[in-house]
Parts: sequence; C-alpha cells; structure tokens
Amino acid sequence: MMLLASEGSFILDLFRYEFLQYSLFAGLILGFITPLIGSFVVIRRLSFIADTLSHFSLAGLSIGLFLINTLGLVFIGDPLYLAVIAAVIGAFIIEILRGYYVNYKEISMPIVMSLGTALSALFISLAGGWNSSIYNFLFGSLLTVGRDYLALILVVAVTVILMIVLFYKQIVLVSFDEAYAKLVGIKINRFQFMSTLVLALVVSLSIVTVGVLLVSSLMIIPVAAAMKVGKSFRNTITIAILFSELSVLLGSWISYELSVPPGASIVLINIIILFLTGFFKRFIMNKRLKQQQREIQAK
Repeated sequence: MMLLASEGSFILDLFRYEFLQYSLFAGLILGFITPLIGSFVVIRRLSFIADTLSHFSLAGLSIGLFLINTLGLVFIGDPLYLAVIAAVIGAFIIEILRGYYVNYKEISMPIVMSLGTALSALFISLAGGWNSSIYNFLFGSLLTVGRDYLALILVVAVTVILMIVLFYKQIVLVSFDEAYAKLVGIKINRFQFMSTLVLALVVSLSIVTVGVLLVSSLMIIPVAAAMKVGKSFRNTITIAILFSELSVLLGSWISYELSVPPGASIVLINIIILFLTGFFKRFIMNKRLKQQQREIQAK
C-alpha cells in the first residue's frame, strides 16, 4: 500500500509522526549493515544469495498470511516472524546443497529460489490472492515499520557489527582466499554457515523497508558504486555505507512526498549514485590521461 499524500513536508512530519521516525531509523540501520555485509558478499561472488533468501522469505510471509487470514491462527501475530524463520531455513538448505554440489556450489541458489517462489505463489493463492499486505512486502512500506520491528533490527545490527569487529581478519581472509584460510586453521564450513545465517536474518528483516524484490539492491549496488572510487577494501566499505545512507535519506523523502514505495525510491537513488560515480571516475581518468600525455609531449 502506498502512502497517502501528506499536506505537510517530510521534514516537518518527521517530528510529528512516530511511524516516520521508526521507518527512518530502521532505514538508516539497514543502510549501515546491508552494504557492510554486502561488501563481503560481493568479494565472495555470492551477490545472488540475497535475492535467493529474500524470495524464500516471501514464502514464509505468504504462509503466515495464509495461516492468519484463511485459517484464523491470529496467535502467530506478525507474518514477518515466519519470514525470518523461512530465511533461516533457506540458509540451511543452501549450505546443505553447497556441500552436496561441491564443484557447482552456485547451483544451490536457483534451486532454493525456485522452491521459495513456488511456495509463495501457492500460499498467496490459498490466502486469497494479491492484496495490500503482499504489495507492501514486495516493495516496502513506511507504514509497516513499528517499534517492535525497530527493536528487532537494532539487535540484529548490533550482533552483526560485533561479529565483524571481533572476527574481521578471519572474515576478510575467508572472503579473499578460502584455500589459505583453511590452511591456517579456519573452519570454513562453520564460517560459511554462520555468515549465511546472519545474512538470512538481515535480508528477511530488510524486506519490510525495501521489499522482497529490491532487498538485494540495497546490499549490492552501494558496494558496486563504492568499488569505482574506493582505494582499499576498508575504504570501499566506508564509501558504500555513505552511499547507502544517502540513498535511504533521499529515498524515504521521495517516497513520502510522492506517495510511492520506499524500496523503489531508495534503489533508484542507488542506481543514480552508481551511474554518477562511474561517470566521474571515467572523467577523472580521462583527464589524468590527457595530463600525462601533455607532460610527455612537453618533455
């Protein structure tokens, strides 16, 4: 469901309405941790895994809506909890398949995505078809962010940050060279499972703000833009977080002012930033090249 057009501005209403405050805080938290995790996901060439887990989360959401709307099992509460559980189950299945197809590990992701998509279509149909709740989860909605959700995502964010701070060297080593990491005694399988589990939690919680179809964009596109201008891995992570936070701020503002889904606004801002960094990177490189040519000719 899109937002109703507001008579006030986003900045003024931000001080008046709690749902806007919750939404912005949640978006800023996600804007920090998604590119932080996404940097390691990109280095490990697992960019497709976020899409896979988000689609499996949709299966959990659709099952939750079916249980609540059709069977009347209201004790379940928010279907988001089932989305988190589904994402964790999806992470388990991915790791099992990655162990089974040792030489073709990437095949696990389309298998899990297909299963999640099939279950989603089945239970959405059983729950009565498409409705505003499904639309919100597909593209995100500022109205669905509450205090409980904000508290939950804050706990996950703190956990993610602590894990990266405590095990940064090991994470970087595994991300860049699994063979050497295994040689120095790091338990690769255990590490991969824990990292996939954390990723599943972040992805499933991100769908409220950004939406199932766009959650991977929040994780990958800021990193892709930062790679154009970053001078080191840590520098790239920092720039990616800055780009992501900027997209959340501008995207939330556009979403509220124009009554459009926040996920779409945030991702479009990310795409614009990606194009701009690519353009200025090429412009600067061409300028330096011409300067070097002039210096050579002058000699």
